[in-house]
Amino acid sequence: MTGLHDQSAATTEARLRAFEREAAGLRAKLHRYASRMVGSVIDGEDIVQEALAKGFVAIRNGDMPDRTEPWLFRIAHNAALDFLRKRARLRGRESEVELDTIADENSALDARIAAEASLAELMQLPPAQRCAVLLKDVLGHSLEEIGEILETSDMAIKGALQRGRESLRKLAAPPRMASARPALDRQEMRRLGDYVVAFNARDFDTLRGLLAEDVKLELVNRLRADGKEFVGNYFGRYADETHWHFATGLVEGRPAILVTSPERPDGPPRYFILIDWEDGRIAGIRDFLFADYVMDGLEYSGAP
Repeated sequence: MTGLHDQSAATTEARLRAFEREAAGLRAKLHRYASRMVGSVIDGEDIVQEALAKGFVAIRNGDMPDRTEPWLFRIAHNAALDFLRKRARLRGRESEVELDTIADENSALDARIAAEASLAELMQLPPAQRCAVLLKDVLGHSLEEIGEILETSDMAIKGALQRGRESLRKLAAPPRMASARPALDRQEMRRLGDYVVAFNARDFDTLRGLLAEDVKLELVNRLRADGKEFVGNYFGRYADETHWHFATGLVEGRPAILVTSPERPDGPPRYFILIDWEDGRIAGIRDFLFADYVMDGLEYSGAP
């Protein structure tokens, strides 16, 4: 019995390693879908992490899919819908009456419009239309593959795709308007500005002194760490590098650190960092250095 148990455990571990390799290759594609489903590259990363975690749990419990990609996309799709329900943004059920045909199933024009659509524009589509357009026109899945991911009929997919394309064409016609932004927390912006000044001056001792005892660090797509002692080492890694320059800015309307090249400090950001504060202390750091795929579709600006 012990031998059989060891063999089973070894098989499961081998499956988990294989899944990890496949998931790593799909992560950017999953994020592109999830971020456009929920209208945020930050929330999209949360959904990707949730989908991957559920995939690991399922495989450890013995559920090994024949094809990883549609299975993982289905998990991410369901996680995105759950997220939208919690955020109370679902718009009610669409009509079950679907169109039987599409004039041009592989329309290059519609693919270009979908690829260039902003997150705000995509969020104006109902979820069923949005996922059909994203999977077909942005990610290039076939109708058969979309049916496998969504577990629905070709007729339903074609109808949602047709209506979604029509809506995006209308949205693309007038000049795009800037999306509404929440009111900024000026105190947080000042704190972030002081953080950036200290970081660019390599005054890491000052920054370590601002860490809360239970501070949490997430190097997205790489590692997590908790506690002041462990997170303090994070600054040491930056002290050894010279390829960064920090500036305050806004990412999806929230205060953030935009990281640019020292040679082009006014150039486009390579990645960004989010800081959470609690009682004037740094309670959380979320650094996207190892997740450059989130820059696809990112809405950012310099600090006001």
